[in-house]
Amino acid sequence: MVTARHDSVLRQPTRAQWWIIWTAAIVLILAWPPSDGSSLAMKAVRWVVDPRGSLPMLPAPLPMGLDDDGDAVAAHDALESDYYRARSGSATTRWRMRLKEAVVATDPIDPSTERQLLIGLGVVSALSVWRLNRK
Repeated sequence: MVTARHDSVLRQPTRAQWWIIWTAAIVLILAWPPSDGSSLAMKAVRWVVDPRGSLPMLPAPLPMGLDDDGDAVAAHDALESDYYRARSGSATTRWRMRLKEAVVATDPIDPSTERQLLIGLGVVSALSVWRLNRK
């Protein structure tokens, strides 16, 4: 009796395929934006830049109605002086403060666009792995 041979035997991925699979998986996991909040990558950057939350942020401008309130002006000036005192420190502190200011608000790309780009990355990665399988 003759048995049919199946060419669709599952094979282990090659080294190049594993690199594509792992890289795509890590990028997708780190960069995927949740429905609210920031991606894991942005949270990691914030933590690396300021792990203890000790770097001061530049306070928002004083609202027009509070410019007559001496206590509010003094508190605002104290926050500003703390910010500029820290900023005038080392070059590393200035770099950390600039990076914190850049990523503190939101992710740099709109979440819906980011999801589309990440799905595209996943599809292209899958096609690349499939294409490498044919060689």
